Amino acid sequence: MKFLRFGAEGQEKPGLLDEGGLIRDLSGVIKDLTPDQLGAEALAKLADLDVEALPVVEGAPRLGVPVAGIRKVLAIGLNYADHAAETGAVPPKEPMLFSKAITSICGPDDPTELPASSTHLDWEVELGFVIGTRAKAIPAGTGLDHIAGYVLANDYSEREWQKDRAGQFVKGKSHDTFCPLGPWLVTRDEVADPQDLDMYLRVNGESRQKGNTSTMIHKVAFLVDYLSQFVTLEPGDVILTGTPPGVGAGMKPPRYLKAGDIVELGIDGLGTQRHEVVAL
Repeated sequence: MKFLRFGAEGQEKPGLLDEGGLIRDLSGVIKDLTPDQLGAEALAKLADLDVEALPVVEGAPRLGVPVAGIRKVLAIGLNYADHAAETGAVPPKEPMLFSKAITSICGPDDPTELPASSTHLDWEVELGFVIGTRAKAIPAGTGLDHIAGYVLANDYSEREWQKDRAGQFVKGKSHDTFCPLGPWLVTRDEVADPQDLDMYLRVNGESRQKGNTSTMIHKVAFLVDYLSQFVTLEPGDVILTGTPPGVGAGMKPPRYLKAGDIVELGIDGLGTQRHEVVAL
């Protein structure tokens, strides 16, 4: 199933996308799509609903973050060998972990803020997954069992803040709007192989990134196993899995976003996003 949340910011209602591409209102069934709704039993109950009996949402409402109450966002850096090469980095032997602030999360088509002091705002199309059941020091090979579903994400990064302003990556990754998620949470059963998904990103209609999740160094299932040894993963937690080549920092000369730019991205089966960059 493809779950979503629609409506004005702060007033979103739960919904789902039916097979005909219509948004169906779930607010008469559940109050919201929260971490409590992401376990196998809760998702099974929603899957048994008569979708055709749910109210159709008319028009084209704003879509919000597809899951309410996300507790943390973890991300993996340099997880595509060709992306590491374009930035002059050596791929790490173990996953490189950093976090993004919860306040960076926004809807899939919300504007992207260009902070007044930003000079190196970059893009990163990424596959994200959402935890459905708690994972702490889980046995190897069981990672996928803890995933509720997958989301499209853009790991926006201010490269000067990230690399030249001291401290950890989180500084350059966490401004408001730097983590658009959605449009949908696509349940695990609808993604046959998370390691075979085409992905792309365009800026002003020009292709910048084109890749496939098959070239990840550390695969999705392993990442859940691995991270659970260090961090307890709770329902609703989001993990971003890295980006393929084509980021602005890797271009010669580097190219970064400016006010008025339009960023479009997508992943097979997970939908698309469109952002206009707006100056603060």
